[in-house]
Amino acid sequence: PLSSAITTTPFLAAALQSCSSIITSIVYIALKNAVLVFEKEKFIVKMAGGTKRMSAEEKRKTILGIYHSTKQVYTEKEIMALATKAGVNSNTVADINQSLIDDGLVNKEKIGGSNYFWSFPAARDRKMQLEHAKVKEDIQDLKQKVAEASAKLADAKRGREDEDGERAKKLQRLKDLAEERKKAEAELATLKENDPQALADLEMELQLVKAAANRWTDNIFTCKAYLVKKKNMGKKEADAMLGITSAFDYPEDKIPKK
Repeated sequence: PLSSAITTTPFLAAALQSCSSIITSIVYIALKNAVLVFEKEKFIVKMAGGTKRMSAEEKRKTILGIYHSTKQVYTEKEIMALATKAGVNSNTVADINQSLIDDGLVNKEKIGGSNYFWSFPAARDRKMQLEHAKVKEDIQDLKQKVAEASAKLADAKRGREDEDGERAKKLQRLKDLAEERKKAEAELATLKENDPQALADLEMELQLVKAAANRWTDNIFTCKAYLVKKKNMGKKEADAMLGITSAFDYPEDKIPKK
């Protein structure tokens, strides 16, 4: 009998036991992969059940859900195919996936000539924990700043207590005086325009400017006479060389007579 042969042949028994272990491992791996594939297909069918147009946030949740439900590592081609099957527009998968990478929700690694993507729920939870810790730290910093500002405000108010109720009136009086000063300075500036001394200074400056203009006019006429008499140049040609016209004359002769 076979049982007797197995019992009496140790080598054959060991071989059968080894084969049984290998078969059990193969069956376990196959079942595990089948479960993963089933979960993946179930998630995709669930996400693709609706026909309404997805918003950007819904697309992000759909793609992130594929990573978290399957816990698999995908190539770019694979995640695009799965996301499209789940109802995400194929033209937007790459951008949405990149936005998840930029936000630290999806990991990306280049191995050889291909990019691989993955994301696990624990990573998102860790990111939220870090953000929570950062917010708590910011809150503590703000509380410290508020406390410091309150202390400075208390110091600034010290000695300015309005015990007799006159502080508000005094501040208003100070404001009124500042307005009166501003008006007085504007009036003074207007009166300075008619100040006799200012007018005398202006007249002196005018005489100096007039004398300088007459002096340069004399020089130009001297140059013109030299060109006409000594160089036999026509008056129009001389005017053109000097950059003047036939209407050129002394400044006072340009002032209309009263």
